[in-house]
Amino acid sequence: MKEVSIVGLDLAKRVFQAHGAGADGGVIFRRKLSRSQVLAFFMGLPKCVVAMEACATAHYWAREIGKLGHEVRLLPPAYVKPFVKRQKNDAADAEAIVEAAMRPSMRFVVPKTESQQACSMLFRTRDLFVRQRTQLINAVRAHLAEHGIIAPQGISNLASLTEAIEDNIGLDLIVVETARLYLEQIEMLSSRIASLEKTLKSEAKRSESTTRLMSMPGVGPITAMAIEAFAPAMTTFRKGRDFAAWLGLVPRQHSSGGKQVLGRTSKMGQRDIRRLLIIGAMTVIRWACRKAPAENSWLARMLMRKPRMLVAIALANKMARSIWAMMTKNEGYKDSGLVAA
Repeated sequence: MKEVSIVGLDLAKRVFQAHGAGADGGVIFRRKLSRSQVLAFFMGLPKCVVAMEACATAHYWAREIGKLGHEVRLLPPAYVKPFVKRQKNDAADAEAIVEAAMRPSMRFVVPKTESQQACSMLFRTRDLFVRQRTQLINAVRAHLAEHGIIAPQGISNLASLTEAIEDNIGLDLIVVETARLYLEQIEMLSSRIASLEKTLKSEAKRSESTTRLMSMPGVGPITAMAIEAFAPAMTTFRKGRDFAAWLGLVPRQHSSGGKQVLGRTSKMGQRDIRRLLIIGAMTVIRWACRKAPAENSWLARMLMRKPRMLVAIALANKMARSIWAMMTKNEGYKDSGLVAA
């Protein structure tokens, strides 16, 4: 029997599929494993490469299998799909993982640590509560609009709705009681969001890297913690543009025949960090417009020629490159003259 060089593992909740191949790519074994058999199976294998798709549970399995001495490689699912032959099933998926992992130019995902996953859970829980609160606010606004009570969007205008409900002018009792249920739920979510934000801020102050990131205008504790939780080590990227491309902040290419054609922003990267950087860039732009940026600054020239949202994306791209430089060189933020000449 040939020695196993690489094993493709198709992850699941209960039934896992392993595909073993030699150095030449030839099939050595195909085996179905239960969840309890996975670690025991890899413990009995000689040291080899174990490839998996980078899904929700892949980082846990990468850490556990890596402890057994195997080299673990995580692949983006989009890069595995082209190697699936004809029909899709667990065995075909495991074989496709091996085929993709053996490509010399393949890109891999860095497994996350337990602390990174804990921070990402904290961040996503806050994000979920914010979305739920927004849904409740929009729902109570819509219900009350049917009864002639109109309020603008946003949580800052919730006080006017509360006042209208408490005044109870011409409203049915059922409407008032139901609206109060909405307000109680919104208040509960707001308190939980505030508690999570407090935890995020305290965690951000504890880390030297996040404290360094927060020295940049437009980057607060939430953005800094998102970078800490979702981004791999900055040494993974050769240059700042690679990090910006990983975030999806570069133009999409459709070039052919030696002619370069650039389109809109690709949006093909990490959406949480990208969204927060764009929000931070808009904050910098609003502050700069209020203070009137210097005439010869990059920001002033861009705002004269381009729409504000386009300038925000360009500024977010610059912020991403600066973040890469700060993290790789272990330096604080240096004013690049975006606002001042």
